Amino acid sequence: MTEGTTTSAAAEAGDTLTRLEQEGEIAADYLEGLLDIADLDGDIDMDVEADRAAVSIISDSGSRDLQKLVGRDGEVLEALQELTRLAVHRETGDRSRLMLDIAGYRAKKRTELSELGAKAAAEVKSSGEPMKLKPMTPFERKVVHDAVKSAGLRSESEGEEPQRFVVVLPA
Repeated sequence: MTEGTTTSAAAEAGDTLTRLEQEGEIAADYLEGLLDIADLDGDIDMDVEADRAAVSIISDSGSRDLQKLVGRDGEVLEALQELTRLAVHRETGDRSRLMLDIAGYRAKKRTELSELGAKAAAEVKSSGEPMKLKPMTPFERKVVHDAVKSAGLRSESEGEEPQRFVVVLPA
């Protein structure tokens, strides 16, 4: 790599980080407005994880009010994430891959799904047979794919939304 290429790559990485931080700020403003309208207490935390903006709504009070924003099986959370992405898109003109977490729901779900992926990979390794898992959201499938990959196997998604599911394949 030449010095010019190194400088260019560093500048591009800095531009990406700045863009993702801007996405997080736009999302935080949008979500703060939403919390005010709904008269819910919550603090907003912004970060950049895996080349995407990550925004979390957390509550110090331990109140269950934020659970209303998660909904059954995270359905309301998914809808709020899409609305937040649209708000970011409206401001920036760029498609956002922002991830939203509310009251730690997604973090807990990520842990559960990683365990599911590892367990499925272990079963497939011992049986040598492919294993189909239940239908999942894109977020859930991504976490399972990552867990299967880290266990040394591969997986594929099959089916049509909303019935798309992961198939864990033998080596």
